[in-house]
Amino acid sequence: MKYKKLALLAVIVLLVGLYFHYDLGQYISLQSLKNQQAAIEAFRTRNPLLSIACFFVGYVIVTALSFPGAALLTLAGGAVFGLLWGVVIISFASTIGATLAFLMSRFLLRDWVSERFGQRLAAIDDGVRREGAFYLFTLRLVPLFPFFLVNLLFGLTAMKTRAYYWASQLGMLAGTVVYVNAGTQLAKLDSLSGILSPGLLGSFVLLGIFPLIARKLVEIVRMNKVFAKWQKPTRFDRNLVVIGGGSAGLVTSYIAAAVKARVTLVEKHKLGGDCLNTGCVPSKALIRSAKFLSHITRSQEFGIASADANFEFSDVMKRVQAVIKTVEPHDSAERYTELGVDVVQGSAKIVSPWEVDITRDDGSTQRLSTRSIVIATGASAFVPPIPGLEEVGYLTSDNVWDIRELPKRLVVLGGGPIGCELTQAFSRLGAKVTQVEMGARIMVREDPEVSELVTQRFRAEGIDVLLNHRAKQVVMENGEKLLIAEYEGQDIRIPFDAVLVAVGRAANLKGFGLEELSIPTGRTVDTNEFLQTNYPNIYAAGDVAGPFQFTHTAAHQAWYAAVNALFDPLKKFKADYSVIPWATFVEPEVARVGLNELEAKEKGILYEVITYDIDDLDRAIADSEAHGFLKVLTVPGKDRILGVTIVGEHAGDLIAEYVLAMKQGIGLNKILGTIHIYPTLAEANKYVAGNWKKAHAPQKLLAWVERFHTWRRG
Repeated sequence: MKYKKLALLAVIVLLVGLYFHYDLGQYISLQSLKNQQAAIEAFRTRNPLLSIACFFVGYVIVTALSFPGAALLTLAGGAVFGLLWGVVIISFASTIGATLAFLMSRFLLRDWVSERFGQRLAAIDDGVRREGAFYLFTLRLVPLFPFFLVNLLFGLTAMKTRAYYWASQLGMLAGTVVYVNAGTQLAKLDSLSGILSPGLLGSFVLLGIFPLIARKLVEIVRMNKVFAKWQKPTRFDRNLVVIGGGSAGLVTSYIAAAVKARVTLVEKHKLGGDCLNTGCVPSKALIRSAKFLSHITRSQEFGIASADANFEFSDVMKRVQAVIKTVEPHDSAERYTELGVDVVQGSAKIVSPWEVDITRDDGSTQRLSTRSIVIATGASAFVPPIPGLEEVGYLTSDNVWDIRELPKRLVVLGGGPIGCELTQAFSRLGAKVTQVEMGARIMVREDPEVSELVTQRFRAEGIDVLLNHRAKQVVMENGEKLLIAEYEGQDIRIPFDAVLVAVGRAANLKGFGLEELSIPTGRTVDTNEFLQTNYPNIYAAGDVAGPFQFTHTAAHQAWYAAVNALFDPLKKFKADYSVIPWATFVEPEVARVGLNELEAKEKGILYEVITYDIDDLDRAIADSEAHGFLKVLTVPGKDRILGVTIVGEHAGDLIAEYVLAMKQGIGLNKILGTIHIYPTLAEANKYVAGNWKKAHAPQKLLAWVERFHTWRRG
């Protein structure tokens, strides 16, 4: 491939060199064309097919190599072949030439650009796949944009050649007609400026923006069609109604109140949603108690001969509830009422694009009209249809917090973040835990070595991690509960006292009017890049919208949902998912932002890897936590960060420096040049940057520096 590129480049350089060496441009000037018009016309009369072929090939070469003079050749085509045949010949020749330039740009430059700007190019490619032909058509309509630049830049994208060809041919047709028509009057032309008068240029600009206007009109028509069967209120009780009081709903409501909009928030369970009541907060409280117990079992590592802990599992769970109660005021109805939010405890149902029926907990009902609605109903634990599971009973991450007796034998179904966190926590609290994962490894979204480290730690702590085991059935035999799992074609029988289902979460889509309004849903509510549903004034955010089901991304989406809902059509913003961090709070803790190697390979993004092993870090050694690593993916040859994975103590805290760096475009060189306190775990961020610098040291320059120092020693 490299030699083919060099050969093509050599041919292009040769042709360009010949063009300028022999000053071929002198033959493509207005005066030359006027002087030779009679001779050219005579040649065409004698050799009609040959003249068409020569002109066609010449035009293709000029446009393919971006030589100056295409406009004059177009005039010549009009003068020689007339309006109809001139337009036909030049339309196809110019489009073929432009497509060849597009393909040469792609062949020569796309790989190089992809290596250096892979992530940004991927985002551009995504936009081009959706609307590239439309924007190319618009650019072609306006001859103010240099067509050679359009060919070059679009060649760097993933646009399909066929789409590029037809969008180009249709877009350039109007300009071709104008120039060919002018060519039919070649003898009367004194300069090219006469062709593109200010009035004509203005017409082209209007023609160019016409597709944008047309697109807006189509959106308006589509919106009117969606709203056609509904009666829009003449006035509104609220600017915004938010359904769901989890992270997304609370932040959306807060933003609306902060900008003085009138907003109602409806929650039928508890404010704070899953995160406060059944997710992040209780799980981290449980993990902290379990981690304390793990340190007691490791007492000799800290120089303490023996240590013991007496505890009741019920007391641990009481602490979990106490932590929830302590955090609860942050998400309370009283706080949000003080902030200006109308908080309603009850259920809500959308009955029209602008109306919501609310049934309060006291039984009273109310119908509110509103300009916009945000759906933020969250998600619930997904329970697969395993035969016998309902009859035997099961726990999920939603109800496990209600138990007060520790199961002696616990089976955890699922090897994702929730399953792994609860597996380790319950094991450390004294349960005999068996983790059953259908796939080849746990934590499948992370790189294989990450999964392996966590698996090794689990097994070292006495957890039975069963991979490639598919849960088939739950049965009761002789008073004992059994999970039957299939492994390599054989049935494995696993006895248990309780089973915890942690195979994922499903968006809450039922019971609040989506079906009645025909709002499309799949695993989540279908939204566009502005978080709008098929009704432009109804938005969705948080777990119910996806694609990420994290509290912090729900809050992130809430900003876009709130601002777009309140200020569209004046202004709206596309939700930005370019830098999304997350952490799994097991030991060793796992945190990531951006790409890992698995995703980079799947997306075909070129990268370099640099690592640092935490077992060499002074603070980690002092804390007896010398395990794990940092892995940073960068653009090849550059310090620009594509993604970071951290495995080790406080990984979720350490990743924040890289989240900031990626968001603000800070590279590893600047991280290396930043002072980090000694001795801290945060120094690992600097040391991995140092490893990158060492790997990219200028060896030739260092060789000369060595000679310089040798010379100075005499």
